[in-house]
Amino acid sequence: MSRLPAFSRRKALKLAGAAGALASLSAVGGRIFSPAIAAPAPKIRLAWTEVAACHSPLGFGVAKGIYAKHNLDVELFYQGASGQTLIQALATGKADAGAGLIGDWLKPLEQGFDVKLFVGSHGGCQRLLARKDSGIKTLADAKGKTIATYGIGAPPQVAFQVSFAKAGLDPETDVTWKAVPFELVGETLNRGDVELAAHLDPWAWAIEKQFDFVKIADTQTGFYEGHTCCVLGANGPFLEANKDGLRRLAEANIEIHEYTANHPDEVAQWYFDTLKPAGLTAAQLTEILGTLVYHNHPIGQPLVDQIRLAAEDLKLVKVLDSTTDPKEFAERVTINLLA
Repeated sequence: MSRLPAFSRRKALKLAGAAGALASLSAVGGRIFSPAIAAPAPKIRLAWTEVAACHSPLGFGVAKGIYAKHNLDVELFYQGASGQTLIQALATGKADAGAGLIGDWLKPLEQGFDVKLFVGSHGGCQRLLARKDSGIKTLADAKGKTIATYGIGAPPQVAFQVSFAKAGLDPETDVTWKAVPFELVGETLNRGDVELAAHLDPWAWAIEKQFDFVKIADTQTGFYEGHTCCVLGANGPFLEANKDGLRRLAEANIEIHEYTANHPDEVAQWYFDTLKPAGLTAAQLTEILGTLVYHNHPIGQPLVDQIRLAAEDLKLVKVLDSTTDPKEFAERVTINLLA
């Protein structure tokens, strides 16, 4: 078995108004677009999780001029690896828009956070893993077991609590969650201190390969098939003043992620060269990006539908209040930039 070095924290929807976008991207390669600008390009400070490989299309889009082609001046805000730092960046005006996991967005939005979600990025990027000798093959087999993750209430825990509930387990009493340091989730499972581990990609992908774990579930298949994982949201005041700019940001986002779906090697190579993620090669990053559902980028009513589904899931595991109406909530916290 090839052992990877340990490293630390550091079906399809296409936009009708962006017909031909993929054809225009066929010449991206390593070149920068130099579009003819009819008016000053509005500046948008876009928060991203630079250590998460699934966010690499955002940086690629800036570097290769794809946002500029849409007459946008996008500046990336390095917000770190936490959904809470994304919320803080928007709340304090350090960023105008940002990309994050649905599981990180919805509770603050329920509590009145002044942000609207406007486009999806991709599906899948969380895994539930077990040792091969554990005998665990299904979600139901997790009953009575302990699961390591990097934080109680973190997105992987919430995501798989939903999966357990839908598989007939009580996610509060039938399994036990153990918080361990982010970098030690894989080691903790490999030592046998727990029976399962829940983590985010690319770290989840890496420890699955490193320790030859078995993937029991993920957020692409099973109960999550067809679900969007990450979405973009915009600060309320910025949105009111820049709807056209955000519409073009959404179009560019779809274009960039669709390009990534078809050319994961190019995006992975850019990410590798630029951020030099410890413990991963360009080929491994290509494999990681190739496993993500980059064709899944809903906008308009499909996004509302996705947020409603996510709200129903989070009510199921008592993250959202029992009085929250998922349909009304989804309509309230999203904006249809195509309307």
